Amino acid sequence: MATLLEKVSTLISANLHALLDRALQSNSLAVIDEYIRQVEDNLEDLEDAAATVGGQVKTLKRKMEEFETKAAELDRNIDIFLRQGKEDLAIAAQSKLNSTQRLAEQYREQYERQQAEYQKLLDAKLKLEAKLTTIKQERQELQALLDLAKSKEITVKAIESLDDLVGAGDSDVASMAESIRARLDKASARAEMRASRLEEQMDQVLETEQLRLQLEERKKRLGLISDSEQ
Repeated sequence: MATLLEKVSTLISANLHALLDRALQSNSLAVIDEYIRQVEDNLEDLEDAAATVGGQVKTLKRKMEEFETKAAELDRNIDIFLRQGKEDLAIAAQSKLNSTQRLAEQYREQYERQQAEYQKLLDAKLKLEAKLTTIKQERQELQALLDLAKSKEITVKAIESLDDLVGAGDSDVASMAESIRARLDKASARAEMRASRLEEQMDQVLETEQLRLQLEERKKRLGLISDSEQ
């Protein structure tokens, strides 16, 4: 169990920024995927261990409560035997009470130890799940970033090829290359314009909504509208 918790602790304490940097430097998500695989494998082992220890906790608690109930019953019986003058029975019951109380205490100690261990496993499980969620989200963003980088690299290579053609001696080839470059420039400008318009529209909508909310609040203060009219 200690070894499992040590492995989980290592995964939890892993520096995600360092992992992301390594992935970027190598231009590969392999290091991220390996971390995710390790986390998922250890999570499965952690869940199994938690279920096992959790079952032990329930068993120990039940045993502890059974012996505590028996001890309470024996304690009452001793009082009854003494009131009835049955000394021998009281002595026998007292002896049995002593052993029952020892067993109850032993089960209590075991229960408390296992309960603490169970809680450690649950805490580790929650932390590891949170770490896994974070790294999976980071992986998606990193994948998009790497795809964008690859796309840019392809574009750069295409432009470099066109530059080579423009510098060629054949005027027809150079003219064609220049035409293609112009189309690329135009498509790029059009994409930038779309993005700009979208951002402007979003800003306008958000600003209009903010103004509307402010006016609604002002109307409430002036008593021009009531909460029921909302």
